[in-house]
Amino acid sequence: MGAIVEIEGVNKIYGTNHVVKDLNLTVEEGEFLTLLGSSGCGKTTTLRMIAGFEEPTSGSIKVEGEAIGDKEPFERNVNTVFQSYALFPHKTIYDNVAYGLKMKKVPKAEIKKRVTEMLALVQLEGFEKRYPSQLSGGQKQRVAIARALINRPRVLLLDEPLGALDLKLRKQMQLELKRLQRKLNITFIYVTHDQEEALTMSDRIAIMHDGVLDQLGTPSEIYENPKTRFVATFIGETNTFDGCIRSIDGEHVSVMIENGNICGCGKGFALNEYITVSVRPEKMKYSETPIDGFTIKAIVKDYVYVGSVIKCIVSLPNGNEIKIERLSGEELPKPGSRVYIYWEEKDAVLIHNQDQLIFQAVDSIPLG
Repeated sequence: MGAIVEIEGVNKIYGTNHVVKDLNLTVEEGEFLTLLGSSGCGKTTTLRMIAGFEEPTSGSIKVEGEAIGDKEPFERNVNTVFQSYALFPHKTIYDNVAYGLKMKKVPKAEIKKRVTEMLALVQLEGFEKRYPSQLSGGQKQRVAIARALINRPRVLLLDEPLGALDLKLRKQMQLELKRLQRKLNITFIYVTHDQEEALTMSDRIAIMHDGVLDQLGTPSEIYENPKTRFVATFIGETNTFDGCIRSIDGEHVSVMIENGNICGCGKGFALNEYITVSVRPEKMKYSETPIDGFTIKAIVKDYVYVGSVIKCIVSLPNGNEIKIERLSGEELPKPGSRVYIYWEEKDAVLIHNQDQLIFQAVDSIPLG
């Protein structure tokens, strides 16, 4: 397998708004790639440029090695599924799914065969004569997917297709979409702002922030080794500590923060560099006595019960709150207890701080 979509140096500017900035991204054939980010990060604009609904201000987009900048949306070997379903309300489910083939003047016998196969694939056999108004949200979404897939596109673009569904149905459809993608071996490029959805479904995740591709990697790479502070805080829950490196011994790094000293492991860092340390709640530990290398005191403030997991909230001297996560039934300190928080050094992720200049400016302010 090789690259099926290549985005090279793409920019998109609306007036003074630079929406997508120097984007370089390669999507592999048969891959489920998710564009993930908060509203306004440029993910939907990127999808629309691949589809042909928007033109890049600069740069190029190739599908199967061929530049598609001069092609109309219907000439590109890609199809799009929207959050709004975009079904024809006056047409039956059969006619909705068959629409693209009819426009291509495919013989009726072939249309019937392919519509029947596609409705079976999305588990909607027997719904041919119904109308969209007679279907549930999940069934409408499956019709929209069937209509897109029946054209046998090389790439399927999905723009937050599950956003209008309730939580239970959305989780069910996530599994259905992944099953379809694996069975058909079609490249899916999926847009969402839902981190859990991206982690559940994707082969790789491209995290966008303010028009820039912040990190590209597998779900485990993104979660376990975030490369920027934004990625660390955007994917799942984490505790972050900003501080200055005071000593380095091999990969062992000691960091001074406002509330004391902490440790971690990392390469490529420098003495006196300002960094961010990210530690997931499930990696946090506590002790009634100080732990070597850690001097952070905290007071247990509250507990949050979320089924199989209990979240312990502790407060630092400066008022910042830290989350410690444990399975229900595990022993945790009582509210009001004074504890020391720490972690295994390998469980901390050290991140070069992009706010370096801000720290240096604050450092240089004369006090007294």
